[in-house]
Amino acid sequence: MTRIAICAPATAITPDHAAAIEQLVADEFPEHGVHVHPQCFESWGHFAGTDLQRLTALLDCANDPQFDAVWFAKGGYGSNRIAQAAVAQMNDAARQKTYVGFSDMGYMLAALYRAGIGQPVHGSMPVSARSEHGREAVRRVLRWFSGDGSGLEPSLDGKTPVVAFNLITLAMMVDTPMLPDLSGHVVMVEEVSEHLYAVDRLFFSLSNTLPRVAGLRLGAVSNVPENDREFGMSAEEIAQFWCARAGIPYLGRAEIGHTAANRIVPFGLASPARGS
Repeated sequence: MTRIAICAPATAITPDHAAAIEQLVADEFPEHGVHVHPQCFESWGHFAGTDLQRLTALLDCANDPQFDAVWFAKGGYGSNRIAQAAVAQMNDAARQKTYVGFSDMGYMLAALYRAGIGQPVHGSMPVSARSEHGREAVRRVLRWFSGDGSGLEPSLDGKTPVVAFNLITLAMMVDTPMLPDLSGHVVMVEEVSEHLYAVDRLFFSLSNTLPRVAGLRLGAVSNVPENDREFGMSAEEIAQFWCARAGIPYLGRAEIGHTAANRIVPFGLASPARGS
């Protein structure tokens, strides 16, 4: 049995979201147990509670030895405000856990990875359990918790370390104490709700600041807003352009992103399935 604690380091979910994930686990994954921290329903402006409330809830979940994993409830924005303080206060129990999320949770995953705490994992989050398409993405994570590796990103080979981030999240972490050493890694990036000129700008920044990585893969670039003129390049052409300019091997596409097809990417050297 995997005992999973759910907290919200960024934005809140509703009791209906919590009920949906609890019902899905009870009906289809009885080998797991989920505990939704009440902080997930707090509200303080944009955030799921104040910075202190979110930090306290995260530490409650991470430092409690009765839980095997921490599953971040939702992205949005806000985990960067507490990530460094969180890893500085995590105990030995926290170091044994798996941490799952993506999008804004990339700040947390990066900070954990840099600190060598637990197993950070890019994967879909409980907030998606209310819709049919979203439920399948959530099932993918729950199957992985059960040892089923079928939901992993297909390009993982277990030989080259990998990370996966939202593009703007990764760009914002450059030159901060949260960014881990990505030398020799395959870096996977995806983006949502950004104009293509903004995607180009982000690649410009990253191509000039990333270390000597093993290569880059591009995930989904979804919900691109219409602009007053065509940019003239696709998202993949943008990635290829900046990779070529920076001497970064472009390795093709990755099945990650803000879509129901979002695949699982354990940071570092991935094993075929959890615990194997």
